[in-house]
Amino acid sequence: MKWYSAMIATGLALMPASAFSAFPDYYPPDYQAIVDAATAEGKVVLYAPLSTTTLRPLIEGFQAEYPGITVELNDLNTVVIYNRFISEAAGGAQSADVLWSSALDLQAKLVTDGHSLDYASPESAHLPDWAVWQGKGAYGTTFEPMIFAYNKDALKPEQVPQTHADIARLITENLDTFSGRIASYNIETAGLGFFAITQDSKIFPEFWTLARALGAASSRFYSSTGEMIESIASGENVFGYNQPSHASSYGRDNPSLGIVFPQDYLVIASRMAFVTAKAQNPNAGKLFLDYMLSQRGQQIIDGMGFHSLRDDVTGPMTREDLTKTYGDRLKPPVMGPGLLEFLDQDKRLEFLNTWKSSLSAGQ
Repeated sequence: MKWYSAMIATGLALMPASAFSAFPDYYPPDYQAIVDAATAEGKVVLYAPLSTTTLRPLIEGFQAEYPGITVELNDLNTVVIYNRFISEAAGGAQSADVLWSSALDLQAKLVTDGHSLDYASPESAHLPDWAVWQGKGAYGTTFEPMIFAYNKDALKPEQVPQTHADIARLITENLDTFSGRIASYNIETAGLGFFAITQDSKIFPEFWTLARALGAASSRFYSSTGEMIESIASGENVFGYNQPSHASSYGRDNPSLGIVFPQDYLVIASRMAFVTAKAQNPNAGKLFLDYMLSQRGQQIIDGMGFHSLRDDVTGPMTREDLTKTYGDRLKPPVMGPGLLEFLDQDKRLEFLNTWKSSLSAGQ
């Protein structure tokens, strides 16, 4: 278990939790009661598939506003988050106060099974409708296009796919170049990868042709986002299919990494967060959720590379900015029971079997 609870400065711990909090006028008049109760709780336990290093700006921003509350981060794989939480809940053990994950189907399963606290965040009105699961207290928190990545030193410009249809064509035309050097998610172990693939299968008519082409190229599949992106930047792989948009942050440090925003459509991932129904520290969980959804929290999230979904946050890849460029080519998820489609065991097994057989057929 990795956890992070650094105070910004020793003096902050001695100040009241509301010392830096100036609540917006749309917050309820009794919100200070939540702050006081959260301060008495003293901490919030967060399960998320993100490292301490990645989340440091958000955690430090939260603790600057609420210095009486520490953040205990458990950095876990999306599937592990689900399995661990279910196990702890079944055994009555202490678990997370907030679950924050990119595995939307698994998060939706927890919500529909009654594991989320029906908390109406005062920030709800400032989010797009699709990001709010009304009556369930679950929220989309990010706006992350699924993109392509490539190694600039290994591929010629004309070999770089610009659309999903380009992938199969260019693999066929350049099989020697791509063979054994395409990276994507292992959809059985990476929740974000499974979500993105299933969305592709619904949006893109030639999806299974693309799958067969990936098989023909003996593509390699990863559970770790960082490992996958680093393999492309290093040249071990030359192309990455369905990469998260924060891959672009790796490119700032590695000029060999190229990024493509597909020109036909962009599947949008949004990490779902909710306070758990039996949270040990429910008020601290509410504060942390509200902070993530607030303008100031979303500005930090945008700077971390996960991109804001609020229209009052500025930046080169916020929802507002991307909508101006791509319009209805953006395909965001709707926080609701529709996310459970591929968690039906028969349907999930059928999809995985078809995926595996398509990969094998291409070889």
